Amino acid sequence: QVQLVESGGGLVQAGGSLRLSCAVSGYTFSNYVMAWFRQAPGKEREFVATISKGGGSTYYRDSVKVRSTIFRDNSKNTVYLQMNSLKAEDTAVYYCAAGSTYLSTQYDYWGQGTQVTVSS
Repeated sequence: QVQLVESGGGLVQAGGSLRLSCAVSGYTFSNYVMAWFRQAPGKEREFVATISKGGGSTYYRDSVKVRSTIFRDNSKNTVYLQMNSLKAEDTAVYYCAAGSTYLSTQYDYWGQGTQVTVSS
């Protein structure tokens, strides 16, 4: 049974930092590209960042790329999203996802999400 479990969300003041984690079980973690998405209230889900299977390549949406780092630990079956200098517009439910092709729009597995709220 495949499981992706996000954690690390919470309430933070603008300018603060959070590290989101996504622990994966049920498949060979290193065989999958990982990504983070987010969905703000009343808005469509949007891509945030992705990392290749081995962790050597990353890609970010423009609005977060100078403030965020995606990284993975294949020995711990976990992918992380470090977010700094948080802004109110970063408030959303953050989801991790797993797919087979780097920079593809298709993802095979999704987590349940973790809420990030940034107070201004």
